[in-house]
Amino acid sequence: MDRREALGMLGLAGVVLGAPPVRGGDPDHGHQAAEGPMAPVAGFHLHFCGIHLAKEDPKLQLIVQHYCGPCGDLHQCLLFDSSKRSAKLIGVEYIIPDARYRELPDAEKRYWHPHTYEVLIAPGMKPDDELKFMKAILTTWGKTWHTWPDPSTAVPIGEPMLMWAVTGDGQLDEEVLAARDKEFGVEAAQIRESRGQAIGYAVPQVPFPKSRDDVGRQWTDKGADKPTPRM
Repeated sequence: MDRREALGMLGLAGVVLGAPPVRGGDPDHGHQAAEGPMAPVAGFHLHFCGIHLAKEDPKLQLIVQHYCGPCGDLHQCLLFDSSKRSAKLIGVEYIIPDARYRELPDAEKRYWHPHTYEVLIAPGMKPDDELKFMKAILTTWGKTWHTWPDPSTAVPIGEPMLMWAVTGDGQLDEEVLAARDKEFGVEAAQIRESRGQAIGYAVPQVPFPKSRDDVGRQWTDKGADKPTPRM
């Protein structure tokens, strides 16, 4: 893991654990990065990849590259349809710790999805560093809007879409997952098993929202929303 990834990972861990987040750009960039015209994006060094589903149409699923940086007690992410130089900026995501989510009005919570089930990957991180990052992001919540709903179009067409995450078995298009795994040379099932052993929780099974107004849950579909120890 290089210096930039380390700063990003530590910043997110600080948000989750309540410590002050890492702020600003890489010190190696100097005065220009800290105060110049590129300052707002100088700190977007954390990269990870996930699969988003449209909340109102879960059959619409996209592989999404996240490039994130800290802003106060949240992280804000620029979302792209690939990790290539020609990638299209397709949306934004805001990530907050669970404690901050609990403070939100009930009407606001319907926009925020959990990160407890999906198998995120952080290309470029060493396995130990990636596991530390995934433990940090596990109980966070994301608010995601895709402003370019269909990246195959030449320009963004249509209204922004509220996106969601996979929250249980059977929700993910296996072809989309296979394409993501093939691109980065990983195996999601193997990653889930090893992370489950390391973290010690059973895999959550939460039904996909039936409507845009449904509020997300992290671990269970009813009762106390708490993790179950892995057997």
